Amino acid sequence: MGFSDNLKGVILAAASSAFIGSSFIFKKKGLKRAGASGTRAGVGGYTYLLEPLWWAGMITMILGEVANFVAYVYAPAVLVTPLGALSIIVSACLAHFMLKERIQKMGIVGCVSCIVGSVMIVIHAPQEHTPSSVQEIWTLATQPAFLIYVAATLSIVLALVLHFEPRYGQTNILVYLGICSLMGSLTVVSIKAIGIAVKLTLDGISQIAYPQTWFFLTVAVICVITQLNYLNKALDTFNAAIVSPVYYVMFTTLTIIASVIMFKDWSGQNVSSIASEICGFITVLSGTIVLHATREHEPPPPVGTVTWYVSGDSMKSPEDEHLITLRSSEYYEP
Repeated sequence: MGFSDNLKGVILAAASSAFIGSSFIFKKKGLKRAGASGTRAGVGGYTYLLEPLWWAGMITMILGEVANFVAYVYAPAVLVTPLGALSIIVSACLAHFMLKERIQKMGIVGCVSCIVGSVMIVIHAPQEHTPSSVQEIWTLATQPAFLIYVAATLSIVLALVLHFEPRYGQTNILVYLGICSLMGSLTVVSIKAIGIAVKLTLDGISQIAYPQTWFFLTVAVICVITQLNYLNKALDTFNAAIVSPVYYVMFTTLTIIASVIMFKDWSGQNVSSIASEICGFITVLSGTIVLHATREHEPPPPVGTVTWYVSGDSMKSPEDEHLITLRSSEYYEP
């Protein structure tokens, strides 16, 4: 007996979450090693590109994103996206053992709440009306309601990048993850369009000649690159056990909002089902707040040290000298 499309989507989404949850940890360890020998990613450095562990995390994340991409072909976004909660559990558990980022008992309750909320969303998720062509998706993407959403999203991203990041990026986790999540919501609808185009093409109905296909591909590439850049900054600056759940809640919420607006997922659903989905979101949000409140604070990055030996006799050992030590995170030429 063959699997239903929804079941295929669920299996692929679960596998994706396992890969992505692991990638957070590999990348975090790589960023820490790179930061110890060069400029940290959180302050604009790119030495992590030379770190094998970071690339292991990237490969793992790519595998997860590929599985996620295929999952969107078989199942609606409101079903696939909430299953990203599994990545919270994976990353939090691995961070506990590999990064020594301890999870308190209430933090475990927060993880469970995230999962329970996600299950509620999945149970009451609507059946998707899958478009039959890229042109049909283009019609949905150019409706006034979704264009307003896109304009608002890009405006907020620009404000975060130009105004809030320089001032609050290093102290407020919502700045980096806000950019990731907003761009991620546009990534999902673009990937959904690309997935449908690939599936139709493999079924013998080529979508390659349509310019809309290439437009959606371009948007997806730009959004993914932006997401990865700011996700690296978030991981390098904040505790990985917190980055994962906060990113999940923001990304899931914005993605489902974008999907509801564009694909009209709630059209035809009764009030009870919609209310249950909203309750699921509240449960997930509550779990995230508990995790954040019980987190183990990230220690400050190591500061640099410069030492001068002051003596008239250059043959003396350092232990015999008077020392002048300056500590600073960065050094500047006068």
